[in-house]
Amino acid sequence: MKIRNLALVTLVSAAPLTACGDDPFRFDWVENPDTVELYVLSRPEPNLLSAFDFFSRIPKRLEAPTTGDLWDLTVDYRDGQFVWLPPGALGIDSDAGLATLEGHSWLSAEEAPADTAAYVTDAAIPISFDPIYVIRTRLHQGTFSLCNYYGKIEVLETDSIVGTVRFQFDVNRICNSRDLVPPD
Repeated sequence: MKIRNLALVTLVSAAPLTACGDDPFRFDWVENPDTVELYVLSRPEPNLLSAFDFFSRIPKRLEAPTTGDLWDLTVDYRDGQFVWLPPGALGIDSDAGLATLEGHSWLSAEEAPADTAAYVTDAAIPISFDPIYVIRTRLHQGTFSLCNYYGKIEVLETDSIVGTVRFQFDVNRICNSRDLVPPD
C-alpha cells in the first residue's frame, strides 16, 4: 500500500511539470563565444598553450605531440601553412574531429553535419579564414551516456612570425546535440 501511495504522490507531483510543458531534464544553453590563441605545436619552446579542450574551454600545454589525450584540437605550421590537427592525426585514439562548412559565416552556421564522414579525425586540415569549422569533441561521460559536444570555430588571425592562431569558438553544452546556435 505504501508503494502505491508513493507512486500516486509522485504522479500528482509531476503532473504540474508536464501540464506546464516543462521538461525537468531539459538543459538550455546560451551563446557564449570566446576567443583563444594557440601556439603552433612545432615551436621549440616547451609547455606552450598549443592544444584546446573545447568542452572545458581550456587551452592545454603539450610537452610532446602524444602527451595526454584531454584535448580536442591543436595547431601546427607545416609546409608553409597553418593546419588544425585532431588527436588522431598524431596517432592518439580519439573521437574528436573537425568538419569544414564552406560558404557559411559565424551567424549562418546553425547546425553541425550529421554525416560522420564529414569530420576529419586523422589528418591535418589546412587553416583558412573563409570557412567556419565545426568541432566534434572527444567522448565525454554525460549524465546518461557517452557524449560528443559540437561547436563552431572562426579563425580571426594567424601570425607566422610568432607561430600563433587566434580564433573565436562556441560549444553547445547539450549531449550529442548538433545545434550550433541555442534554440529561440
